[in-house]
Amino acid sequence: MTTLAEQKLHNLDLSRIVNRNEKRVVIAMDKVFAAIDDWDPQALDIQDIYALALNSLPPRYVQEGTIVFNEKVRNSEIEQAVRTALDKVRKKPNY
Repeated sequence: MTTLAEQKLHNLDLSRIVNRNEKRVVIAMDKVFAAIDDWDPQALDIQDIYALALNSLPPRYVQEGTIVFNEKVRNSEIEQAVRTALDKVRKKPNY
């Protein structure tokens, strides 16, 4: 199954349109996970936390070469979204 980003629409490559929060969530996850000593997450846990955190934030889609205005979502909000998702997954893992 190909994703929309891997497809072309009217011969336009859509793979360069990305949600800027994706990278920011990964950075926040790394920071939050580094502070946890008593948990060894499974791959599915990490994927669930990533998806839950990302879905709780407003999308910030941009395309390469466009002007990026001020961030509407603060790093602290992203870290809180990761913590909330982590708590949810730890309490009720998806397996």
